Amino acid sequence: MLLRLAAGFGLIAFLSSTALAGTIEGPLQIIVSRDQQTLKVYDGDTVVASSNVSSGKEGHATPTGIFSILEKKRMHHSNIYDDAPMPFMQRLTWSGIALHASGHVPSYPASHGCVRMPDDFARMLYRLTRRGGHVLVNSADVAPHRVEHPALFQPEDAEPEGQLLSDAPLRPTIPGPTIPGPTGGSVEVAMRVAAPPAQAMPVHRPSGDPVRILITRATARDTLKDLQTLLGELGHDAGVPDGVAGLQTTFAIKAFQTAEGMPADGAVTPALVEAVFRKAGRGLPANGRLSVRKEFVTLLEAPVTIRNEAAELGTHFLLARTSAGGNDLDWFGVTMDNALATPTRKRLGIVEPGSFEARAADPILEALGRIDIAADVRGEIEGLVGDGASLTITDTGTEGETGKGTDFITLTRPGPYGSGYASSSARWKKESSIVVVE
Repeated sequence: MLLRLAAGFGLIAFLSSTALAGTIEGPLQIIVSRDQQTLKVYDGDTVVASSNVSSGKEGHATPTGIFSILEKKRMHHSNIYDDAPMPFMQRLTWSGIALHASGHVPSYPASHGCVRMPDDFARMLYRLTRRGGHVLVNSADVAPHRVEHPALFQPEDAEPEGQLLSDAPLRPTIPGPTIPGPTGGSVEVAMRVAAPPAQAMPVHRPSGDPVRILITRATARDTLKDLQTLLGELGHDAGVPDGVAGLQTTFAIKAFQTAEGMPADGAVTPALVEAVFRKAGRGLPANGRLSVRKEFVTLLEAPVTIRNEAAELGTHFLLARTSAGGNDLDWFGVTMDNALATPTRKRLGIVEPGSFEARAADPILEALGRIDIAADVRGEIEGLVGDGASLTITDTGTEGETGKGTDFITLTRPGPYGSGYASSSARWKKESSIVVVE
């Protein structure tokens, strides 16, 4: 038998705890249900392995959301729970959540936050995975299904309409900050409000780990980054566009206001943002944001437009796999439970529930149909996507867990479709303070 790796997972295995035979085409994804206390491994929309698990008990509930494997150790020991052994540990967050083997896997939540698995299953799963593989934790038991929509990215089969990211110079429209790379060097992030048409380049197939794509609502910090960039383009240096209104940004705003005959108070207001964007020849700030990461490093950030922005998008995850006998990608998607708190909905300007609330139609198709992406941005991404690429769509972004050395981590809030293990905002604050769990 051959072993092929894609999207962070090995593709052939035999299980002692679950019948599995033949070749798995992959890429695979892991889905944990807190309600059912199960872990299932999917190849497309087919379950190829499953096991009982034990997640976090009351007061230490395992957070729900979209994660990836950040670190693997055959033997790890807790540094706060009596040096408790954690064999075949696969870390999901740097705040301490992981999958690992245990000699005690009851049929109910019993851990301090991790997902415990039987020894044999954990050993098998450890052999299949590698850093970067996706793990979804949800309250209800959900299963991926095939999604077809023209908005989904497909590899380029001819000369691209736009430059590939690997060949494109990092344009100064929004100068990217220099951030640490995965090997200790530095990477400049391409960030743009808009870009001029790019020249066609030869077809290039992506190499290395698959890309991770996130589409979410723009935040006030995103708008401030764009504002800082445009002030610089207009000759008022606001410093590195970081979304933080420091002294240099205030001085730049005052200089712009003075030049335009506005009261020079240095305040960031909707009127100021509109004036700066208008002066720079841009439309109003985009209400959505697209980001691309590869090997835990951000490669690209660009604006997108979310239509009907008062309606909830929901939280959806899609994983791509090469179609049989072709170069196209088949996408398999899951809709996650994510009940937004009232203050969050107010902050995001959401006044209408998403279609997923009534389950009247495929909510992933509804969300995809509301997102507009510029042609040049799509061209760059389609030069990067391949087997194992992933796409997350969510209202709430990545919150605090996404950072150096992670893929996009999206935390969700269990809602009415979950069970009594659903956690409140207060409980999540308690969970997020965990440093290392058993």
